Amino acid sequence: MESASPTELEVAQLIVETLNLEDVTAEEIESEAPLFRDGLGLDSIDALELSLGIKQKYGIQLKADDENLTEIFSSLSKLTQYIVDNR
Repeated sequence: MESASPTELEVAQLIVETLNLEDVTAEEIESEAPLFRDGLGLDSIDALELSLGIKQKYGIQLKADDENLTEIFSSLSKLTQYIVDNR
């Protein structure tokens, strides 16, 4: 992952650990690549697990009915920015 901030790397590590990703390291998750479908290939179950991991680590609750959820989970950089803004 080129020029990732320490916070992005921390969130990427949370993704890898929470979802038990065996074929991907935190450093391989690109900041702007999509997390779902064509990018990292996550699905809705992964989103639920990741939301729980974020709540446990950062105390931030992501709600399923949040209208910005798709945008928040669109990339590592967007997810990281949301966490930073809501800590």
